[in-house]
Amino acid sequence: MATQIKPRTRRISVGNTAFLLVSTAFFGQLLGLVRTKLVNANFPATGPGSTDSYFAAFNIPDFFFFTLAAGALGVAFMPVLADRLNRGDRKGMWELSTSLLNLLLIIMATVSFIIFVFAEPLVHYIISPNLSPQQLHNTVTIMRFLALNPLLFTISGVLTATQQTMGRFFFYAMSPLVYNATIIASIYIFKHNIGIIGLGIGALIGALLQLAIVSLGLFNTGFYWSRKILWRNSDFQTILKQLPPRSLDQGIDQVESIVQTHFARRLGTGYISYYNNAYTLSTAPTFLIGTAISTAAFPHMNNRLSQGRPDLFRKEFSRILLGMIWVAAPVAIVSYFIRGYLARLIFSQNSPQIAIIFGFLTLSIFATTIYTLISRWFYSQKDTITPLLVSIFAVLLDITLVSILARPSTYGMSGLAITQSIVAMSEVIILSVIMVIRDRKLFDFEFARSIGRIISVTGFSAAAGFIMVQLLPLGINDRGIITLGGKLALIFVVVVSVHLAISALFGLDEARVVFRRLRKIVLQPIKEEF
Repeated sequence: MATQIKPRTRRISVGNTAFLLVSTAFFGQLLGLVRTKLVNANFPATGPGSTDSYFAAFNIPDFFFFTLAAGALGVAFMPVLADRLNRGDRKGMWELSTSLLNLLLIIMATVSFIIFVFAEPLVHYIISPNLSPQQLHNTVTIMRFLALNPLLFTISGVLTATQQTMGRFFFYAMSPLVYNATIIASIYIFKHNIGIIGLGIGALIGALLQLAIVSLGLFNTGFYWSRKILWRNSDFQTILKQLPPRSLDQGIDQVESIVQTHFARRLGTGYISYYNNAYTLSTAPTFLIGTAISTAAFPHMNNRLSQGRPDLFRKEFSRILLGMIWVAAPVAIVSYFIRGYLARLIFSQNSPQIAIIFGFLTLSIFATTIYTLISRWFYSQKDTITPLLVSIFAVLLDITLVSILARPSTYGMSGLAITQSIVAMSEVIILSVIMVIRDRKLFDFEFARSIGRIISVTGFSAAAGFIMVQLLPLGINDRGIITLGGKLALIFVVVVSVHLAISALFGLDEARVVFRRLRKIVLQPIKEEF
C-alpha cells in the first residue's frame, strides 16, 4: 500500500524558492568567475601549458553527461515524479528514482571507461586538432581525470531532481559552490608541481564532494535504494520514452560547444581560451536569472498540470515569463556597455579579445535566459520532441554560420559569438511561435501591452548605459578593483535605477513587486520599534 504524504512543494512558493536559488546562484557564479580569473592568472593562454587544454578537456565528458543523463534528470523525470507526489505515493516515487539511477549508473560507468581509454583520439580527431604534443598530453590527462565526473554528476542529478520535486532546493543550490571552491584550491596546490593538469584532479575531487553535499539532502525524505530496475512499470516506461528526445536535445547543445571549440582552435593558439572565457561570462547571467527562476518554477508548473489546472499553469507561466524578460533585458544591455570594464577586471591577460567576443554574446545572454523557461513550457507537458526538432535545426544553423562567419577572412573569433547569438535567438523565436499556435490563450492583450512597455523601458535603460559610458570611459591605464570596479558599479547602478524608475512610471507590475519588497525591508524594522 502506497505511503500517503502531503507534498512538500505546496508549502514553498516560487518566489521564496527563486530567492534561495538566485542568492546561491549569485555566489556560485561569483565563485565561478573567481575560478576562471585565477585559472587565467596562473596559467598562460598560449604555449605548452596553455589553458586551451583545460577548457578543451571538458567537452567530451560534458557531452556524454548532458546527452545520456541530464535529459532524464529534469524534464523527462520530474513531471512523472510530480504525478506520484500529488498522489501521495512517496514509496513509488523512490522506486522510480532508484530504477532510473540504476539504469544510468550502468550506462555512465561504461561511458567513463570509454572516455578514459579513448581520450587521446577523441581530443586529437574531434575536439582540438593540431595541438602541440605537450598540449595534447595535458588535455588527454585532464580528460582522464574528468572521466568519472559524468557518473558522479548523474548520481547527484537524480538525487537533486527528486529533492526538487519534494520542494527541497537547498543542497542542490549549495553543491556547485563546493565544486568551484575545490577547483580553486587545486590551482594553488598543484601549480608548482604538475601544473595545469592539477585542475583535472580538482574537478574530480569537487565532483565527489558535490555528491556528498547532495546526499545530505536525503535526510528525512524516506529515501531507500533498491537494486531493481522496474522495466514493466508504466511510469518508468514513460520516462524512458521521454528520455531519448530530451537526451538528444541536450546532446545537440553540446555538439554546438564542440563545434565552437573546434573552429576556435582553427583560428590559432589561445582562441579556445579566449572564447571559453567570454562564454563563461555570458552564461553567468543566464544561470543567475534564467536557470535559477526556471528551476524554482518548474516543479510548480508540473504540479499545476498534475492537478488538472491548465488555467493556473498558463497564468503562472505568463507571469514568470514577463518577469524574466523584464530582468533579462537590462542585464543584457548593461553587459554590453560594461564588457570592457568587466573583462579587464576579471582577466588581467587577454582582456581586449575577451571583451570583443563578450560584446557579441550579449544578445545570447537575453535569448538563453528566456529559453530556460520557454523550453520548460514544453517539458511540463511531457513534450520533448518539439525542443529536439528545434535544436536539430539550431545545430545545423550553427555549423553553417560558424563555417562562414568564423573564418580569418570574415569575422574571425567574433564570428563564433555572432553565430551563438543568432542561433540562440532563433530557437527562442521558433519555440514562442509554436507555443502561440498550440495555446491561443497563452499570450493575451494585456501580455502584449506589458511586452510593449518593457521594450519602451529598455530603450531608456540603453540610453542611460550609453550616457554613463561616455561620462566614465574606460581609460588605457584603468586597473584594479577601485578604479574599474567603481566605474562598473556606477554604470550598473544607474542603468538598473533608470530601468526601475521608468518601469514604475509605466505602471509595470514587476517594478511594483520590487518596490513593495524594498519598502517591507526598509520599514519593517521601524514598525517593530513602536
